[in-house]
Amino acid sequence: MSTEAQPLPVDDAAEGAFAASWRLVATDLDGTIVPRERPVSARTLAAFASCAAAGIPVVPVTGRPPRWVTPLAREAGLAGQVVCANGAVVYDLDADRVVRRHALDVEVVLEVVQRLRPRLPGIGFALEAVTGFRREERYATTFDTGLEHGVGPLEEQLADSPPVVKVLAKCPGVSSDEMLEVARDAVGDLVGVTHSNAVDSLIEVMAPGVSKASTLAEVARGRGVGPEGVVAFGDMPNDLEMLRWAGRSYAVADGHPDAVAAADGVAGACGDDGVAVVLERLLTRRAG
Repeated sequence: MSTEAQPLPVDDAAEGAFAASWRLVATDLDGTIVPRERPVSARTLAAFASCAAAGIPVVPVTGRPPRWVTPLAREAGLAGQVVCANGAVVYDLDADRVVRRHALDVEVVLEVVQRLRPRLPGIGFALEAVTGFRREERYATTFDTGLEHGVGPLEEQLADSPPVVKVLAKCPGVSSDEMLEVARDAVGDLVGVTHSNAVDSLIEVMAPGVSKASTLAEVARGRGVGPEGVVAFGDMPNDLEMLRWAGRSYAVADGHPDAVAAADGVAGACGDDGVAVVLERLLTRRAG
C-alpha cells in the first residue's frame, strides 16, 4: 500500500455543483465504512439517517455475500436492495431474499481453474453459491464462512451444478495484487477478476461483465437514478468500476492506490469517518 492519501479541500467546486442534485449514496462496506475489527461508527450511522431523512437512499455495494450483509445493514438502519458479491447478487432486505443473480457457468469455472493452477502453484479455490459456501481443502479459512456445504475436490463441489456467483482463490505467499495481475492475463478473456483485500492472498472471480458498477446501475435505474445522481465510496480494486461510473466518487484516504486514482476525490480514512464527513458536507451544501 502507498502512503495514505490526503483528503481534498472542502471547497472543491465540482463537489459543490454535484451537491445540488445528488439522489443516491452507494458505498462499499469493509475498509470504507467498516474499520477492521470495529463496528460502524455512530457518526456514520447518523449520516446515513440524515441522508434517508432527506430522501436520499443509501445502497451498500459490497463483495460480501448476503448472509454477511444483513446483520450490518440492519444495524445501520438500511432498507431496500443491497448489491452483494461484487455485483453478482442483489438482495432485498425488506423481502429477505435474493432478487437478482449473475451466475457463472460450471464449464467456465472449470476452465478458470484449469488455466490458473499451473500459473499459480499452490492455489486453492472456493465457491460462493446462492445455496452456500464450498471449498477445497487447500483453500484455508481463518473464520466462520457460514453455510459451508462442502469441503473437497472442486470438481466434486460442482457436481450438482450449484448456481455459483463468485469463485475465490488463495495462493499463500503471493499477494492479492500479484495474483490479480496473473489472473487477468490468464483468464481475463473468460471472466471478471478483482480483489478486495491487499493484505491477504485472495482474488475474486465473477461472470464476464459483472461488477459492482454494472449491478449498481441496474439498481439505480430501478429507482429512476442515473450515474449523474450517484455518489460512491470505496477503497479497493473491486470498487474501481463503481468509482468511475458514479457522478461523484471518493476513495478513503487509506484505500488502495488504484482506488484513490480512480475516484474524483479523497475522503478521510475509514477509521476517521471519512465517508460521514463527505456526506455531512454534501447535505449541508444541498440545503444551502
